Amino acid sequence: MVNKTICIENNVELLVPAGSAKSLAAAVSGGADAVYLAGKRYSARRYANNFTDSQLKSALEYLHSNGVKGYVAVNTLIKDSEMADVLSFVSFLEDVGADAMIIQDRGLLEELQGFNIPLHASTQMGLQSEEDLLWAADKRISRVILPRELRLEEIESLGGMAPVELEVFVHGALCYSVSGQCLFSSMLGGRSGNRGACAQPCRKRYTSTEEEGYLLSTADLECLDVLPRLRDAGVSALKVEGRIRSPLYVRLVTEVYSQAIRSIEGKEPWPDDRKIEMMRTVFNRGYSKGHLIGGPVRQINYADNRGLPLGTWKFSNSVLVTKDECLRSGDGVSLYQKGEKVGGFRIHDPQNVISPFPLKDGNYDAYKNYDVNFEDISASIPDLFLKENNARRSPVKLEKRPRKRHKRKGELSVYLSSIKSLQSVVEMSDRVYFEYNRHIDEAKSICEDAGVEIVTIMPRFTPLIPEMEEGALMVHGPGQALKYTHRRLYGSYHMNFFNSSFPNELWQQTISPELNIDEIKKIVTLYPGRLEVMVFGRLELMLSMDPTLPEGTLIDEKGYRFPVNRDRYGVVHILNSADLSLLERLEDLDRMGIDSHGIDLRRRPADMCHTVMEIFRSRDLSRRRELRKLCGDLTYGHFYRGV
Repeated sequence: MVNKTICIENNVELLVPAGSAKSLAAAVSGGADAVYLAGKRYSARRYANNFTDSQLKSALEYLHSNGVKGYVAVNTLIKDSEMADVLSFVSFLEDVGADAMIIQDRGLLEELQGFNIPLHASTQMGLQSEEDLLWAADKRISRVILPRELRLEEIESLGGMAPVELEVFVHGALCYSVSGQCLFSSMLGGRSGNRGACAQPCRKRYTSTEEEGYLLSTADLECLDVLPRLRDAGVSALKVEGRIRSPLYVRLVTEVYSQAIRSIEGKEPWPDDRKIEMMRTVFNRGYSKGHLIGGPVRQINYADNRGLPLGTWKFSNSVLVTKDECLRSGDGVSLYQKGEKVGGFRIHDPQNVISPFPLKDGNYDAYKNYDVNFEDISASIPDLFLKENNARRSPVKLEKRPRKRHKRKGELSVYLSSIKSLQSVVEMSDRVYFEYNRHIDEAKSICEDAGVEIVTIMPRFTPLIPEMEEGALMVHGPGQALKYTHRRLYGSYHMNFFNSSFPNELWQQTISPELNIDEIKKIVTLYPGRLEVMVFGRLELMLSMDPTLPEGTLIDEKGYRFPVNRDRYGVVHILNSADLSLLERLEDLDRMGIDSHGIDLRRRPADMCHTVMEIFRSRDLSRRRELRKLCGDLTYGHFYRGV
């Protein structure tokens, strides 16, 4: 195990995105220290232009010739069918001199232990605690990209004596969900955020009992004011989000943050207001400091890029009555009323602003969405041609010997949170996963009397992992497992177990609910450890640290209803609108050799819990209609479709 007192020398690096050749040139010309980019596959931004192998080779040569590092994102979850191709890609990245790889998948991490390329843990990996950092160092990870949900004080507590470099997002889009813990897009539309194809359901309209609007939409990060504290905290790299955004965005943000860092180091003055104004104009759907200072992160009035807010403008006879001193001839503005866009136009005379189209007299919300200097700045970004140099990969043959698994009747393992529900089902359960709450001691006593194993479910987000009393635990991340190495440990589906290369370190792992039946079969034939598949319950779509979303129900524009719960730590859990049910598929799972069937009945009435367990214990398919009537909508999830 790595000594946790090792201290990394801190040289603050500005790391910016490049989703295209033009953005790559914009990053370099803007003053980036490092750039992150990706190939055509296995990237968390599948819909960016990204780069072919030949283009990647040329891009890295271009970066290195300008003294800039290049990190390649291979940060999606990987299927068994893809692993050999990914390893071939990694070998190629070593050959062409990538400075590091950004990864999410823990199975891939196991396969990379024989490679020499430096590894950076994606924020999608969810490493958030001191124990997580120790685990990362032991796995040869040189840098951890911290979750965007950590507060500044938590980063400061980690940074002083971290055994790895720390990287923190300081600008750009902020996910509503904890990174790597979102199944919303996947379960509703089949486009997995964990696979780089997020459909952004968080940017849609919702209603609740208390609010209406873009209730899951966040403002973007802008953290200029907290850069000195991040640097003093021992953070090694400051990261800008935006591989899908324009080269102009990359250039402007890079210039501002590069100068701000040099100002902190005493080398240059702070960026002037004009530069910051242009940065806020090129892309703006509202700004916040995210979770760093514990303030609100949601911006629920709109979810699109509107530009720099100019306030309320009053028009009379299509002539602007109020004046805005920041306007210049050639700037572009857009006008809104009641959230709807009325139109937009260029300013010709800042002293006499007249709309080129008729406007009713009244007030309008105004936004500056174009700056007169944008054209010149865009023209100053070099045109970069990345030559196709016939880069070639060497194929990798990944040989794994199939393991013999015998048919077995899977155990029934039930997730619970209340004593009444536990009492109603304990006699029908082979195992109970019980939430860590004030009833845990009573739950343990009930299970002990019934001769049923009880497993305490650890808290989901734990920058400080709590001390847990003796007994088996369900863990959600490697740091929790590291702290309780000598206990019987069960891995929840939040660990994103996606392939048979995943480490066999726990008593039992839960297979990701994003995999289909064929992919599950593949894992079962190759993985040596105990496995569970979720077969019933409302799967968690999002985990959020947002303190402002009210409990209750979210309703989307199609009328689907998503329960919202807040746990004892204040963490928000948004659940699916329908219950997963694989009642008809239990025999299939038995034939595969699945050890345990997971049934999630947390926060459900005791009588419902009893009926569901009775149906699954008896496997009475004639009662499926009763199950549907009891629960409402049922879904097979990804059991047939996958992602």
